[in-house]
This record gives sequence, structure tokens and C-alpha cells, in this order.
Amino acid sequence: MNFLSDISNSVGLSGLGAWGPLLVGVVLIFIVVKLLSLPFKLVWNGILGALMLWLFNLVAGFFGYAVKITVLKALIAGFFGVIGAAAVILFEFFG
Repeated sequence: MNFLSDISNSVGLSGLGAWGPLLVGVVLIFIVVKLLSLPFKLVWNGILGALMLWLFNLVAGFFGYAVKITVLKALIAGFFGVIGAAAVILFEFFG
């Protein structure tokens, strides 16, 4: 608790009494949770993007059309998820 008290005193929250360290602790927990949730979001986007490209190639294969999946297209679909996969598909279709 001294660590949080020292931080709250250094940022000017000493006038809040016991609420200063509590506020600093909540903000620190919020920052840690946000930083740890980012990789999970990227993994989830990657799974959804790859699944969408795979399903599109599965269905479009019946009509003689397929999207050639390259490293760049996989990165776009993986980073942006469903929106990225849709952009790759539309670019292949109209580009």
C-alpha cells in the first residue's frame, strides 16, 4: 500500500486521503487489463479472418472462383479480422 501511496502523493492526489491510492490502483489495473487484452483481440481477429477466407474459397470453389491466399493477404485478414478478409475478397473480385 505504501507504493500506491507514494505514487498518489507524487501526482498530487495526497489531498484525497485513502482515495488517492485506491484511484491509482484502479487506473493501474485498468491499464494492465487493456494491455493484456490486445493480443487476445489480435488472435481472435486472425482466427475470424482466416476462417472467412477459407469459407469463401470453399463456397466460391463450386463456381470456379477462389482467392489465392498470400502472406500479405493473410496478414491483412489476420490483423483486421472480418473487415480485412472482406476487403481482400472484394479487391480480388473487382481488382
